[in-house]
Amino acid sequence: MTENNEHLALWGGRFTSGPSPELARLSKSTQFDWRLADDDIAGSRAHARALGRAGLLTADELQRMEDALDTLQRHVDDGSFAPIEDDEDEATALERGLIDIAGDELGGKLRAGRSRNDQIACLIRMWLRRHSRAIAGLLLDLVNALIEQSEKAGRTVMPGRTHMQHAQPVLLAHQLMAHAWPLIRDVQRLIDWDKRINASPYGSGALAGNTLGLDPEAVARELGFSRVTDNSIDGTAARDLVAEFAFVAAMTGVDISRLSEEIIIWNTQEFAFVKLDDGYSTGSSIMPQKKNPDVAELLRGKTGRVYGDLFSLLTVMKGIPLAYNKDMQEDKEPFFDARDTLLKSLPVFTAMLQNMTFREDVMEKGAAGGFTNATDCADYLTKKGVPFRDAHRVVGELVNYCIKADTALMDLSLEELKSFHPAFEQDVFDAMSLKTCVEGRSIPGGPAPSAVQASIDEARKQLAQK
Repeated sequence: MTENNEHLALWGGRFTSGPSPELARLSKSTQFDWRLADDDIAGSRAHARALGRAGLLTADELQRMEDALDTLQRHVDDGSFAPIEDDEDEATALERGLIDIAGDELGGKLRAGRSRNDQIACLIRMWLRRHSRAIAGLLLDLVNALIEQSEKAGRTVMPGRTHMQHAQPVLLAHQLMAHAWPLIRDVQRLIDWDKRINASPYGSGALAGNTLGLDPEAVARELGFSRVTDNSIDGTAARDLVAEFAFVAAMTGVDISRLSEEIIIWNTQEFAFVKLDDGYSTGSSIMPQKKNPDVAELLRGKTGRVYGDLFSLLTVMKGIPLAYNKDMQEDKEPFFDARDTLLKSLPVFTAMLQNMTFREDVMEKGAAGGFTNATDCADYLTKKGVPFRDAHRVVGELVNYCIKADTALMDLSLEELKSFHPAFEQDVFDAMSLKTCVEGRSIPGGPAPSAVQASIDEARKQLAQK
């Protein structure tokens, strides 16, 4: 029997000695892959049952194997079993633990028909599917926070911008919902990605299957997959699905970072559109007046970290021939890090947003400046039969006149307006009012928080499905 602290290797035989200490240290991965232990034990249970169905374990042996795996799971859960320095990876450590409980003869039978190649490829999929659902749920919570703030905002008007310049007045709710839709698409990407990763590589062996008559479809069902991978070589060698997860994580980072950037700008004294809760801000070690938007800044910075995870995966995989190669040990830390970064960041960002106060009076004052109603003034002339090219020129000249006079379009007299074009009438002032500007337009999508909520409900429904 292998004692709990004795070295075990999953390979050997033809070797006259073990790996050098330097190679052992380089190959060691338990410091990061131990988090796959629960999925590994679940996979071992399903594999043991496959061995039983194939007649390679008797009913008694299968029962004792499952009991030993249950005991191993309890020891992992309570921390009484953990990797030791000589364990190469989590699979080696767990097999050592199983043999310690079940004995050499029974414990040694579990390796039949299974390679670490198909084993780890399956564990990655199991782990990522589970944690991607958690990330999707947190993203939907963030979208809900945006909906709540948009509903509080009501008909509050703010200056919409292009090129960071005043463009047209928009509803604050419209602006907030413009950040909600990309996050919804991130969730939809995860749901769509799950359809592709929903296949078990178990049964692929090292790359070419096995001769033991195992039933990979049954194993797939037990592990929550709807099917097995289409090609055993691809099943063990592909990591595009891991990179795709990292891409979705990176795209999520983009979407959160853009919202963070707006909050950071809105929080400046020059804008003063929002007030951050003290619980989600920090001060300065030297300047007593400072109140910094650290949550938004940290998430803006962590986006670069998640980008790095994606780039790392792509770089590792770019020149690897089929099938499995040891380079692929480097696939885990990047997606672990991407997951950890999002799961740590999303709840605090959502809480910051929920506790943020919008200064609606400042926003509406900002919307009244910067000639945000100039387009509506040009549209007014167009409705009076003026070619838009001419209307655009006339209003441009009006804006230049107002800049020199230090006044606004709404503050001009009708006589002044008519001096630029006779088509102006008294009703132009209603056409240029902020209320008309935001309510009188045909806006594809518009604020539409109800449509976002419907997408949230549909996404939660899909995420609840296996």
